[in-house]
Amino acid sequence: MAADWKKCDLIAKILATCPQQSLSPESYYKDICPQVLDLFHFQDKLTARQFQRVATTTFITLSRERPQLAAKYLLQPVLAPLHRCLNTAEIPESYRVPGTILVTEEELCGCIEDVFKVYVVGNEPLTVLMDSLLPVLGVLFLLYCFTKQSVSHIRSLCQEILLWILGKLERKKAIASLKGFAGLDKAVPSLHSLCQFRVATQGGIMITIKEAISDEDEDETLYQKVSSEQDRVEHLGDLLSLCQECGLAGDFFIFCLKELTHVAMENEAELKTKPFSSKSLLELEQRQTLLVEGQEQKLLVLQLMAVLCKRMSEQIFTNITQVVEFVAATLQRACASLAHQAESTVESQTLSMSMGLVAVILGGAVQLKSSDFAVLKQLLPLLEKVSNTYPDPVIQELAVDLRITISTHGAFATEAISKAAQSTLNKEDPEGKIEEPQQSSHERHTDVAHSHLEQQQSHGIAPQTGLQSDAPVTPQGVNEPSTATSQKSGSITTEQLQEVILSAYDPQIPTRAAALRTLSHWIEQREAKALEMQEKLLKIFLENLEHEDTFVYLSAIQGVALLSDVYPEKILPDLLAQYDSSKDKLRPETRMKVGEVLMRIVRMLGDMVSKYREPLIHTFLRGVGDPDGAHRASSLANLGELCQRLDFLLGSMVHEITACLIAVAKTDSEVQVRRAAIHVIVLLLRGLSQKATEVLSDVLKDLYHLLKHVVCLEPDDVAKLHAQLALEELDDIMKNFLFPPQKLEKKIVVLP
Repeated sequence: MAADWKKCDLIAKILATCPQQSLSPESYYKDICPQVLDLFHFQDKLTARQFQRVATTTFITLSRERPQLAAKYLLQPVLAPLHRCLNTAEIPESYRVPGTILVTEEELCGCIEDVFKVYVVGNEPLTVLMDSLLPVLGVLFLLYCFTKQSVSHIRSLCQEILLWILGKLERKKAIASLKGFAGLDKAVPSLHSLCQFRVATQGGIMITIKEAISDEDEDETLYQKVSSEQDRVEHLGDLLSLCQECGLAGDFFIFCLKELTHVAMENEAELKTKPFSSKSLLELEQRQTLLVEGQEQKLLVLQLMAVLCKRMSEQIFTNITQVVEFVAATLQRACASLAHQAESTVESQTLSMSMGLVAVILGGAVQLKSSDFAVLKQLLPLLEKVSNTYPDPVIQELAVDLRITISTHGAFATEAISKAAQSTLNKEDPEGKIEEPQQSSHERHTDVAHSHLEQQQSHGIAPQTGLQSDAPVTPQGVNEPSTATSQKSGSITTEQLQEVILSAYDPQIPTRAAALRTLSHWIEQREAKALEMQEKLLKIFLENLEHEDTFVYLSAIQGVALLSDVYPEKILPDLLAQYDSSKDKLRPETRMKVGEVLMRIVRMLGDMVSKYREPLIHTFLRGVGDPDGAHRASSLANLGELCQRLDFLLGSMVHEITACLIAVAKTDSEVQVRRAAIHVIVLLLRGLSQKATEVLSDVLKDLYHLLKHVVCLEPDDVAKLHAQLALEELDDIMKNFLFPPQKLEKKIVVLP
């Protein structure tokens, strides 16, 4: 193997050497580079493997020898499909027609595969390679997010490319890229606003021009925007969970914490500007826009922190410096809150836990060196400010003691530091717990929810403080996060629960939404007192589905889904009855929201969804006969996704489904419903593939006649296109069934 690699390297060096008969290095690169790229694209897999090492090594050698020429003749052609759809690119008018394919399935797939071969397999972080990939990382991340929605062979390639570049970049550039991924930095290049990813006919992905959005679809557009942002943050959390050992996840968490403080201070400064009367209408409008953007930024940072706290383990912080930066950011937030007269129980608890973390470090959990104390001394000015200004005397005293201990390099330590360390490490020492100030009834339910978040943070950080140099050592007495959560399962009181339930009916939208989110959090954490009132909570969530505010009803949808995940056998029949057309108790809009709840439950159940296959399918089939056209289309869409989640293992019910689809596609009066029915047929054929001849044997002929009928007589072009795609799928299935591909096999027979 080593000899083969040496041969490959030798061939690469020969290919990269400019011959004397070439007029110039540029003319040589212009001629040789297309041939090097062709080495990546052999159709025969065995030949491709043999030449891949040569191609990758030659590519890297050329990039090292002549970076400018390599950028022009190698990197630019490879990355061209991604550059074509950047928001910084100019899309010609002739390509702006909705539905136009900007990047074909073959181009996009080839681009990702080539990038993987050069960057990840080649594994040489040359400056020209890194600089060329940076502008298209935003598009690459969004493509990675899109692949997470379905099965795609390029998902793992996108993930490996992103992990490789994030690990090789300078930390500041890596954080800047993550900001762009999260949507916190609009200046980072991303996907063009006119472009979208779509599943292609061969199962790959292509990039097309978006359809025009009508004014009637504003609510749907808003819902899609909120959902896509939530998904993007969740997928970013998945990616960062793989970047914990290198410390990138910890650095990004600290950045988010600092950003939250920065955004809060910016909002406060903006509110203290000159009065409205001295502003023009244009200035007022601009100011209002800035305020809205600031609030969106703050909510996004909060969402990021929630995801990071949920996904990251105790390995998120890998050295003392990161822990100190985290504590410093927390102290700065506390000081900023005091300056704005916004001190609350949440701030007090967060401050206590972060200072307790410092106490753990100083209390012997870490073998500290002189260099570590030099880092810890960065906290001295902030601790002094807290000791002089914070109203809680317990926190004041602890801040003073921590300052003394850090200044004396641990030579002096008080009993308060020992108690704070024990409290942070969850040891059973009631006297060591820091007292909590009284809280008002208005803020109590929100504080309880945040306290869970802070507990997760403290448990996620405390074990990592046991490091000597860079090696993590878990101190004794530290509980695992899952254990700590189970021990806190009864941490809420009946009074707190009643407070939150009352707030779920509050006329103020922020209060109501916060209450719903808190109830959802308690259900997710399996709080016993909350689960005992499952019927009451279900009633609250269902009633809030009727609310017109997007944030309220989305919170209610999440709550019902989480409750159903705990008690599917009890909750699911009630939801099916609510969705069922024969139980017309809800408004059409609310029934659509119940449908979204059902699909979230289906996704959460995973393989267990097969247990509830029949009631779900029967409910959606009844929905197809509903008088409301929107509900019929929604039922068909839900049916299609359910079939996919069941892996098309439908049993005898496949005949009921196909009969329903045929009837709807031929006779329904509304075009959206006919489109949805034909789309489900496409999904069935594509999902069953070669099994279609067995599973659909009795109805395959009827489906063929239906699709031909649609292609010939259907007035809607979109429905025609879907039917044509289904016919092509059916044609491939039958060809492979009648003329299976021949395989050359060598049989070895052992004679007796």
